[in-house]
Amino acid sequence: MDKYNENSIRNIAFVSHLGAGKTSLVEAILYKQEMTNRLGSVLDGNSSSDYDKIEIERKISINTSLLHCIAGKTKINLLDTPGYADFHLELLNVLPAADSAVVVVSAYDGIEVGTQRAWDALESQNMPRAIFISKLDKENTDYFKVLDTLQENFGKKCIPVFLPIGKAENLKGIVNLLTKENWDKLSQQEQDKAEQLRRGLLESVAEVDDELVEEYLEGKELTVIEITKALKTGIKDNKIIPVVCGNVFSLVGIKELVQFFVDYLPAPFDTQGIEGLEIKTQEKKIVMPQTSGAFNAFVFKTISNPYVGKLTLFKVVSGTLNSNTEFLNLNREVTERIGQIYVLQGKEQIPVDSVCAGDIAAVAKLKNTITGDSLSDAKNKILFNCKVNLEPVISYSLKPKSRQDEEKISQALTKLSIEDQGIKISIDQQTKELILSGMGNLHLEITIARLKNRYKVEVEVGTPKVPYRETIKKSAKTQAKYKRQTGGHGQYGDVWVEIEPLEHGSDFEFVNKIVGGVIPRQYIPSVEKGVRKAMSEGALAGYPLVDLKVTLYDGSYHDVDSSDMAFQIAGAMALRKAVLEAHPILIEPVMDIEVVIPPEYMGAINGDLSSRRGKMQGMGIVGKYETIAAQVPLSEMLKYATDLRSLTHGRGSYTMKFSHYEDVPVKIAEKIIARSKETSSKD
Repeated sequence: MDKYNENSIRNIAFVSHLGAGKTSLVEAILYKQEMTNRLGSVLDGNSSSDYDKIEIERKISINTSLLHCIAGKTKINLLDTPGYADFHLELLNVLPAADSAVVVVSAYDGIEVGTQRAWDALESQNMPRAIFISKLDKENTDYFKVLDTLQENFGKKCIPVFLPIGKAENLKGIVNLLTKENWDKLSQQEQDKAEQLRRGLLESVAEVDDELVEEYLEGKELTVIEITKALKTGIKDNKIIPVVCGNVFSLVGIKELVQFFVDYLPAPFDTQGIEGLEIKTQEKKIVMPQTSGAFNAFVFKTISNPYVGKLTLFKVVSGTLNSNTEFLNLNREVTERIGQIYVLQGKEQIPVDSVCAGDIAAVAKLKNTITGDSLSDAKNKILFNCKVNLEPVISYSLKPKSRQDEEKISQALTKLSIEDQGIKISIDQQTKELILSGMGNLHLEITIARLKNRYKVEVEVGTPKVPYRETIKKSAKTQAKYKRQTGGHGQYGDVWVEIEPLEHGSDFEFVNKIVGGVIPRQYIPSVEKGVRKAMSEGALAGYPLVDLKVTLYDGSYHDVDSSDMAFQIAGAMALRKAVLEAHPILIEPVMDIEVVIPPEYMGAINGDLSSRRGKMQGMGIVGKYETIAAQVPLSEMLKYATDLRSLTHGRGSYTMKFSHYEDVPVKIAEKIIARSKETSSKD
């Protein structure tokens, strides 16, 4: 492969709502540029992007694929991102590797939830972008209607550059408003409309440069060089968002689109650089993409490849990295020896000798490097913060189906979590359940499918248990005597305890007030051990007891029959007996949540949260969205991710974290206790 530099590379992320056609667009680009010998199809399961078995089965993108095409002397890296909401984190972590984006909007479906979600992500990074209107070959589609919708939602800076020639099955080509290519194929009426749009385009271009504005207002004809330079600047500065179009199946407009990428979308050299932290000085520094500089890079994705093992995808910010050398991983503080460097074409790895500033590549089998890590040479250590973290919104409990699955599951889940940063694996310390958390039902379903397909691990899936706890509302005193007489030594332990409630969050306090040796010192820890064991088993429904103080103040012993075990049993008996006299109750975890929604769903979400026993804490505004802060019991939130998506048609999101424990209402507690007793009787 030829060598490229920071001027001759384009890194473009393709984003859209699910099914808008971005993978088909990437496929058309590859075919038109003769990078593939056939036009692959998502429906036929033979596209270059969607090569994972699960992607082929479900006919959706669930991973970001890295592909590339060559246009003259320019290499274009194509980052095909997933559009489904469950994989939004994948998009967020890929965007720092791109220098621009193409937002694909279906002419048939218009702006959809995923379009808005992707747009918001691009806006947050002020990323240069173009809009590609797809599916104009479908019946009842109207380019100009879609254009109006784009300008209404995203602003007047969405300026048409390509116009379609014909409609639906009669779509025969495109007109470039800049060059007036194919102008003669338009009717007179269409030419009049095109001329009007061209004037608007030139006005927008002229406004980028004060001198051009004056020339344009004076009636001077702008030169091609002036237009090109100003449009490129306008796109780079996100003042102009060009709207283009084409047909991915007949390849109408694809050649012109690729040339548009080369001519107008920013190269790495055109960007403002990437901010990093210089480790030596602890000062922030902007690193510019220059091949002549010191080597710096960051990892934006990790792939588990069945043939070569772990593939690490990285973008070189500055300098050059050669095959069969080494680099320093700044996050892990280790040196990684690398072998062959690859550029990727979907699942295909193409070996290259080196990779330079601005380019994207991959290496295999790194031991210590994961997504988000910064790489450098030994002298110029710059730490980049390009990784995005999102809290999981839904969890499943997993139980291995066999002993063999149990032995393999931990390692398999660890590998999957390295590849997919949206996965979180934990053990609930109270319920002892293995918990798999992720970004949505589909996300977790696919993770479980990967467990089975890749690692041959099968699991039973359930809803995680809510970690209820038990506590008391008043004080109580009681005695418990454990006495057993069998042949030889018997068992004897006698204790008096007082229990008192503590504030929520205080956990447990044990106080020894034994005087006069009525219980020998060596048995005091035994009593506490018995009390703690009884607390872990609960008194109402088998949930741990918390927030109580236990005072051991009296008792008796036997010179021969008393033992460690006897006082453990007596301590446990005393605790259980006292709790039942101290008005025991259930308490439940309450979560702080923040819901982000479009304003039109405010009423529905408020009502839904109230029905979940939610307590409103406040409201706010973030951009075009409204936020609701509330406290809601965890038991009411187990399926909230799915319900919120349904209520807001996929446009709502939320975050959640633990706040505190609170009393469970009596009627709900009665049902939980009855359910627990029923389960215990079956066991």
